Amino acid sequence: MENPPRPSDDDHHKQTTDLATKPPTRPESHILISWLATLVLVLIVVAGVAVLIIWPVLNPKRLVYSVEDSSVPYFHISNDNHHLNASFNFTVRSYNPNSRISIYYDSIQYELSYHDQALAVGAVDPFFQPKDNATRFSLTADTAAASKQRLIIPSSISADLKLQKKLGKKVGLDLNLNGKIRFKVGVWKSSHRTLTIVCPSVWVDFSEFKTFSETNCVVKRL
Repeated sequence: MENPPRPSDDDHHKQTTDLATKPPTRPESHILISWLATLVLVLIVVAGVAVLIIWPVLNPKRLVYSVEDSSVPYFHISNDNHHLNASFNFTVRSYNPNSRISIYYDSIQYELSYHDQALAVGAVDPFFQPKDNATRFSLTADTAAASKQRLIIPSSISADLKLQKKLGKKVGLDLNLNGKIRFKVGVWKSSHRTLTIVCPSVWVDFSEFKTFSETNCVVKRL
């Protein structure tokens, strides 16, 4: 019986060359990752284009806030000028000028201060503001909520406040509000956004014949 022919050196070299030039097979996991990356990129591009188209149509306008009224139902400073027990009421106007955007106010905390000294704090119940709407809500800033008891403040601050009250003068207090809100357009709702509002020099009148000038607030963060 004849032995089978042995491959020549040329045949062996050809097989080796074919193996070297044949592209390696890509694992299925690499193909899947590449496909997912392409899909994510396409979705990002589509979302960006959608924002560029929708945002000018919505034409969002800046929210406007102001303090329309204030009163001091209770105000007492101890004889040693260190302890304050007081309650302050404010009426805040929130104006949403947007004709296509409504707002969920999920939480609002506020702080009242005098010369950077915190006097009282409080919170607003959640509420919904429709589009193109002005909503008024009341704030009651209480020293008890700030300290769980009579508030301890520097004697210089308390003495000044006591004097202004005795003279029946107005006192400029700073009202700061911080909240979490969401925007609503049609059925779509945004994620939570942080809202910071600063109302400087809100005049509180201790006189018998109280008057009040509306104070405009500034949106510091949204």
